[in-house]
Amino acid sequence: MTLKLSVVGTGYLGATHAACMSSLGFTVIGVDTDAQKIAQLSRGELPFYEPGLDTLLVSEIKTGRLTFTTDFSAVADADVHFICVGTPQSKDGLAADLTYVKASVAAIAPYLKNGSLVVGKSTVPVGTAQMLRDQLAISAPHADLAWNPEFLREGFAVEDTLTPNRLVVGVANDRAETILKEVYAPVIALGTPWIRADLPTAELVKVAANSFLATKISFINAMAEVCEAAGGDVTVLAKAIGYDPRIGNRFLQAGIGFGGGCLPKDIRAFMARAEELGAKQALEFLREIDQINLRARQRVIDVVRADLSEDLTKYRIAVLGATFKPDSDDVRDSPALDIAAQLHAAGAKVIVHDPKGIEPARKRFPTLAFEEDVRVAVKDADAILHLTEWKEYRELDPAAIGQLVKSKFLIDGRNMLDRDKWRNAGWRVHALGRTD
Repeated sequence: MTLKLSVVGTGYLGATHAACMSSLGFTVIGVDTDAQKIAQLSRGELPFYEPGLDTLLVSEIKTGRLTFTTDFSAVADADVHFICVGTPQSKDGLAADLTYVKASVAAIAPYLKNGSLVVGKSTVPVGTAQMLRDQLAISAPHADLAWNPEFLREGFAVEDTLTPNRLVVGVANDRAETILKEVYAPVIALGTPWIRADLPTAELVKVAANSFLATKISFINAMAEVCEAAGGDVTVLAKAIGYDPRIGNRFLQAGIGFGGGCLPKDIRAFMARAEELGAKQALEFLREIDQINLRARQRVIDVVRADLSEDLTKYRIAVLGATFKPDSDDVRDSPALDIAAQLHAAGAKVIVHDPKGIEPARKRFPTLAFEEDVRVAVKDADAILHLTEWKEYRELDPAAIGQLVKSKFLIDGRNMLDRDKWRNAGWRVHALGRTD
């Protein structure tokens, strides 16, 4: 018998997972309380930008295997139920808000058939899975619960779902693992490493991975601060230490730090949970990681003030990039957008350009000015800030842009532009962590 799947929560994670599971041949029902989102997805329209997912969504809907609804009773025929809702940071602290996770499990509990498996994919504090499993033992004792953390990179979500670098499953028994192996059989057949863990370990894997990545990013940004103070070049430093196989060169790109909907809130929730468990000291280093990350944003503002003036009210600044990373329209906790907003609050005339993130950014900061044409955005600018490493910005012609601006001053907040090319066109270029 071919398994039927449901996906609860059709945001970034859920919509991606639903479409990808359908492409593996499963019948998938996506369910959400947001009627507008469900209507969009049912028409084959994504409420966010993710390369390749739009065409996959349309093709899977056409097969008839993939459908969406707001009716939770529609999951009654499903054998496996993936929980893919958000776990945002609590409004009154660092901890994760589990409202949506708890509500999702409670909503499907009345419709779980005998032997069905609930599978959490959301990033949650350790201990959440067992708590939910205990609740299901009361509300739906004929069902079971497992945890299967996601490791999606925005911009590569389809690839990371269908050809992941590992599959981690937290299970309490062999039957749950057997079901998940059936779900992921096509992926396992590709040689994907399969890691069986207990529930707490599976929960910890995701936050541990994010904490390590955040640490690596903040480490190289700390080195960038030291390089600027000492007259060094952080890009050469990063290249040199990256050759050490114990370190590696990934995530050693100095710049304005990390953002998005995962890393910042996940490391904060991890700290909060460690304190609850009596292991606060073990993760104290993450507080400094968080502070280094936020300080990287402030360093850009300091450079702007040092070059232009402490009083920015007479200056026009063009910001290239609003999203927290390229190939995404996600502006959640975006360092680029945060810097733009702070400069605007300081009185500068800020004009923001982004290939995909203008509308989400406008909703978050409606008082900022946005331009869809990069040439219009940079016109008469006293400074250009390169803050999101979109390919479009690396392909700009410095000479042509130089004819539009008021002052040829560029801050490369991502160390991704060809500094010599811009300097040869008459630009003054400040790249974070590089002093020559």
